[in-house]
Amino acid sequence: MRKYATNLLKIGVTILGLYLVLREVDLAAIVETLRRANLWWVLATFLLMNASLVLRAFRWLLLLRGVGASVRFGRLVELYFVGNFFNMFLLSGFGGDVVRVLEVARDVPGSVATGTVILDRFTGLLMLFVMSLFVLPFRPAGFPDVVVGLTVGGALGGGLLLLLLMQGKLLRRLGGWLPGPLSPVGDGPIARLLQAVEGCGWQAVGKALGVSLLFNLMLALWWKTASLALGLEISFGYMLLVVPTLSVLMLVPSVSGLGPREVMAPMLFAAAGAASETAVALSFLVFVVLRLSGILGAPVYVWRVVRDGRGRGEPA
Repeated sequence: MRKYATNLLKIGVTILGLYLVLREVDLAAIVETLRRANLWWVLATFLLMNASLVLRAFRWLLLLRGVGASVRFGRLVELYFVGNFFNMFLLSGFGGDVVRVLEVARDVPGSVATGTVILDRFTGLLMLFVMSLFVLPFRPAGFPDVVVGLTVGGALGGGLLLLLLMQGKLLRRLGGWLPGPLSPVGDGPIARLLQAVEGCGWQAVGKALGVSLLFNLMLALWWKTASLALGLEISFGYMLLVVPTLSVLMLVPSVSGLGPREVMAPMLFAAAGAASETAVALSFLVFVVLRLSGILGAPVYVWRVVRDGRGRGEPA
């Protein structure tokens, strides 16, 4: 019942968000904008999204090597494509992370699998805010103050959290009073998870942050190519400013951020001179292309099932 209630909440938030935004904009104008999209730029967006999966798989490889785990890079690429498929077609935007944890846990301890997946996600989000922080001084007039505050808070708060995770002694001292399963001390799940994160080491985390820098440039670039598909002249630097907020909105309980992101899009792109309808159309376009990119994970998933079944001597 709790699972169904959570799913209903996500669907409800998405429907409410779409209702609020479509009440304020011209739906016909949005449809016309999308209909006239340049398909070559849409294709470029699609290819960038899928290329980023290979880059993120390499980031995950660096973290696994940091804890001494030996997993083939090709296997991690497969898992990222499969995980992307589940992320795109499940109500949660994190279903693919669970799949990645369960699959790689065949080769490494579960706490290591979970810790590296969490750190993989976290380094990407942290570097996104740090990059945006450096671009903030060049923001245009009228840029939303709330986004400025979110960027500064995300960069500073994320950096502090990373230090705490990598220096677990302080967390163990502060959280030692928590009950068994939640305690960072001992042999409970949280303690093992913290040990796995610490075990990656600063060298691996530093390399992961470097790969995250490249990935986030690619992330801003696919928003740029999507905007070019709609005939928008929004600078790449401006995309670096707003992409952290757009990414955080995916954490709101909803269908992969659909609804909340469209509500915020007019405000986020107003300082770049985009009309409300065009901003919402851009958000819709990225959402649709992301869904399409997830389709590539389906044949990879089927191939893995067939291959693994044959490897165990099971009927295909």
